[in-house]
Amino acid sequence: MLTETFSHNEYETRLSRVQLRLVEQGISHLFVTDPANIYYLTGYDAYSFYVPQALLVPSRGEMSFFCREVDAPSAWLTTVLEERQVFGYPERYVQQPDIHPMDWVATKIRPMLEVGDVLAVESESPHLAPRAHRALVAGLGEKIETTLAQGVVNWARAIKSPAEIALMHEAGRIVNRVFSVAAEVVRPGVRECDAVAEIYAAGIQGVPAVGGTYPAIPPLVLVGAKTAFPHVGWSDTPIARGDTVALELAGCRLRYHVPLTRTMCLGEPPQRVLELAEVTNEGLETALGVIRAGATCQDVAAAWGDVIASRGLTKPGRVGYPVGIGFPPDWGEQTMSFRIGDKTTLETGMTFHVMIGMWQDGWGYSISETVLVTDSGAERLADVPRDLLRR
Repeated sequence: MLTETFSHNEYETRLSRVQLRLVEQGISHLFVTDPANIYYLTGYDAYSFYVPQALLVPSRGEMSFFCREVDAPSAWLTTVLEERQVFGYPERYVQQPDIHPMDWVATKIRPMLEVGDVLAVESESPHLAPRAHRALVAGLGEKIETTLAQGVVNWARAIKSPAEIALMHEAGRIVNRVFSVAAEVVRPGVRECDAVAEIYAAGIQGVPAVGGTYPAIPPLVLVGAKTAFPHVGWSDTPIARGDTVALELAGCRLRYHVPLTRTMCLGEPPQRVLELAEVTNEGLETALGVIRAGATCQDVAAAWGDVIASRGLTKPGRVGYPVGIGFPPDWGEQTMSFRIGDKTTLETGMTFHVMIGMWQDGWGYSISETVLVTDSGAERLADVPRDLLRR
């Protein structure tokens, strides 16, 4: 049954793109466990990835999906997969100390492979545990060569189709609303958890024309001294007047993300925050001005670095990465990065989260934009004022 998200032709194009990469790399079959990559190739969107599941992608022919038996009907009823392509392992394999779902999966895969075939397993997926990998390799036996492959599907996802870009524009509209709600609920006297609850609800509600869904990363609302850290969670502490608050939030539409970061001051901003905001915003604007088809990731990072270096500042980390489909724990595509040394050439249709956090000793300032690469420059996918927000 066809998923309503994309057409059959779109999925066929995606599969062909991945299979071409497999042939080029001498891989006969790819074992895919990242939910984002499974979704990209099949349209499968279910919160079932807390147990082992995998998509077997051959260099030629049709795919096979392996999942928990109770999830199998949703796989063939909501995706481009036919019932014959879906294999559900019995419940007795779920979370047992002496048997593993991959024991069963290996018995199903063996007849699909021939001596001399090379089965490559995604090496960077956070959804394949060491025990699962060991069970798979042992179950396949010595006659099947297993190896690791990095980013085969991830790189195929880099250039978005017109249909994907349309979804990201919708996600951008959702994050616009999320920030308008955040501007109202992040105020003195409100507990951090209550503000996050309203922000989370806004993202799920979306906008009148399109609803949202849960983002791969929860809302990051960093208050006071926590603005010095990029990824800590919220508490039940009331927000105080005079606090600085960093907000990294995302709109998510059918698993496509548009993250955005802004910093807000509840009262008169400290001078040091004003000064850091000025140089950081200038650096971001300069970096965005470099983004266009034909530039490199390193070009973008260098443009940013030159601006802050002129003010005596440094930032050792990357300042951007590609985004699109995301499942917990990440909305990034885990391929290229805006950093010195990454000479990947930007192409029309790529989408990036240009994320700049200047985390100081006990305080910080963060800002970001999600943009589409075009021939003429970077197209913003959201429309939230870039200045330091004040309340």
